[in-house]
Amino acid sequence: MTTKETLSITDNRTGKSYELPITDGTIKSLDLRKIKVNDTDFGMMTYDPAFMNTASCRSAITYIDGDAGILRYRGYDIAELAEKSSYIEVAYLIMNGELPTAKQLEEFTTSITLHTFVHENVKDFMEGFRYDAHPMGMLVSSVAALSTFYPEAKNVFDEKNRRLQMTRLIAKMPTIAAWSYRHSVGLRYIYPDNDLPYAANFLSMMKRMAERAYKANPVLTRALDVLFILHADHEQNCSTSAMRGVGSSQVDPYSAVAAASAALYGPLHGGANEAVLRMLHEIGDVKNVPAFINAVKDGSAGSRLMGFGHRVYKNYDPRAKVIKKLADQVFEVTGKNPLLDIALELERIALQDEYFVKRKLYPNVDFYSGLIYQAMGFPVDMFPVLFAIPRTVGWLAQWEEMLKDPDQKIARPRQIFTGPDLRSYVDVEKRG
Repeated sequence: MTTKETLSITDNRTGKSYELPITDGTIKSLDLRKIKVNDTDFGMMTYDPAFMNTASCRSAITYIDGDAGILRYRGYDIAELAEKSSYIEVAYLIMNGELPTAKQLEEFTTSITLHTFVHENVKDFMEGFRYDAHPMGMLVSSVAALSTFYPEAKNVFDEKNRRLQMTRLIAKMPTIAAWSYRHSVGLRYIYPDNDLPYAANFLSMMKRMAERAYKANPVLTRALDVLFILHADHEQNCSTSAMRGVGSSQVDPYSAVAAASAALYGPLHGGANEAVLRMLHEIGDVKNVPAFINAVKDGSAGSRLMGFGHRVYKNYDPRAKVIKKLADQVFEVTGKNPLLDIALELERIALQDEYFVKRKLYPNVDFYSGLIYQAMGFPVDMFPVLFAIPRTVGWLAQWEEMLKDPDQKIARPRQIFTGPDLRSYVDVEKRG
């Protein structure tokens, strides 16, 4: 028996039947518009709040199988990249689709290095923020302002120009991020040291004080580089959807990255690892973990198990596996984070408890990343900023892919109107 790649639908309102083509396991939502009660009917739509089951694009960048716990960039497993690669190499892969040759990697590294400095005016207006401005708010604003320094960036279909702006953004994000931190703690801004690799340069701008050159511990530098790899892209998440949605208006990439960064600012996205730390602090001691688990299960006092479960993963987040190993290496240098024992006990109990197992609540990337960042001396306010630095390449690759996709148009979701029908205006003196 030959199977047809179609979906047959019968509209019980009219008795009419429709046959819709299936491609890659999907139907085009516009094909549903054929299903009408009469000629004046707009046609059938789907209602999908938060895009729980709607594919908004075709993408060749990141593959996720949430049930199997798989994450791949351009076909390469995330664990293998984290073990063998560098962030700059992975950035090249995400942008270009293939791992670079030695020559390509050298040229790409040089191009990033040459663009790490920002215009002095950027420093001037960053100094105008309040002394206690949140680093993420400063980052969002400063990235948006970069569009005024590079007006040619609006020519998004000029490939050479577009790639130049992408390079600039990847290079300048660590500088702006580090300066936002220095501002928040009242320290002078440190310029990039282009003799240093990407992650080490960022640490230098963050932590350098009076020394001529900052020498970061190689274990911590590598740990940060691995964390950057793990956060480089993650398919069509909230901030990436924002990047694509805003970018679909053909705005310059600086404005689109600012919008994506703003989406990342939210506690349900880039601030999730901060919530894990707050939870661990509230638990306070290993002996309190069983009581906390019980409180989560019965919903008392608003207790929530943060850092477990994921919108996509219904298995152990593959990034969490890498980070758990990374944590051991970092703590050998920094000393063990006192919250680690609480985290380990929480994980042990949750992975054995039928309540959590049945709901497929496994540790995600946020569960351990906050502990590592804190051990490395990063304040909690910097956590979403540390997320934004590496995710910039993912946003840009998704944005460029969107621009090249002939199926894409300016984003304009439909709505189901639930307001009143036509009403007549009533003069103010007659309104009851």
